[in-house]
Amino acid sequence: MYRGKILLFIPMYNCEGQITRVLDQLDDEVQSYISEVLIVNNRSTDNGEMTVSSYLKNNTKKIPITLLRNKENYGLGGSHKVAINHALNNEFDYLIVLHGDDQGRIQDLIPYIISGEYQKYDSFLGARFKKGASLQGYSTFRTFGNRVYNLLFSIVAAKKIEDLGSGLNCYKVSSLIDQFYHRFPDNLTFNYCMILGSVYKRQRIKFFPITWREDDQVSNVKMVNQAFKVLILLFRYFVDKKRFLEQEHREKNIKSYEAELILKKEPQIL
Repeated sequence: MYRGKILLFIPMYNCEGQITRVLDQLDDEVQSYISEVLIVNNRSTDNGEMTVSSYLKNNTKKIPITLLRNKENYGLGGSHKVAINHALNNEFDYLIVLHGDDQGRIQDLIPYIISGEYQKYDSFLGARFKKGASLQGYSTFRTFGNRVYNLLFSIVAAKKIEDLGSGLNCYKVSSLIDQFYHRFPDNLTFNYCMILGSVYKRQRIKFFPITWREDDQVSNVKMVNQAFKVLILLFRYFVDKKRFLEQEHREKNIKSYEAELILKKEPQIL
């Protein structure tokens, strides 16, 4: 079965201590389904780039791995836009997102790649709170808060939303060609807007259960501030869905999301 040309995108921001564990997830089975790995460093202030470079020098992989550095700090949403542009420009069929802080496991997606189920959907999204998911080290308070927001979004979107923003997602690149996401926020609420935009465009969305753990990761989310931002976004969508998709949500208007090539590791030919 032809599974398509798949790009694995790993956003990296100050996760020097976790990024090698993420790269260790790319075993032979995972690599057999992935065409290229794209690591996008969002102007980290730690030694993440050096850590990746050292890892790639000492570990052989069977697929190309590219390391980019954003021209400026674009935020998580901006890094997504860099990766989507790369996927569009290089004619990939699917874009998998796996966060560089080692909270999610790409192995949770592999059974759906093997079965081909992911090909039925425009957005195939990991869900931390779906039946069959496993949460490790995630507080009861945060779990409750996420479930409440999932419910609110489900009511407004008239579709069951089972996770607003996990770190493991898969997108069909052809569903992104019109770049409806370009004016969406460059911050951590990008994924929330992606779900609302996909719902409005009547794209096919499916959630699947994932394993999620919190160990030595450092969250960049300011919970109270984030909660208000999310409610404001949802209210805007509720008031005028069409205008929501067309209006500018970014704090800074960036015409082109550019990144510098730091390293490209080609597979070793034996």
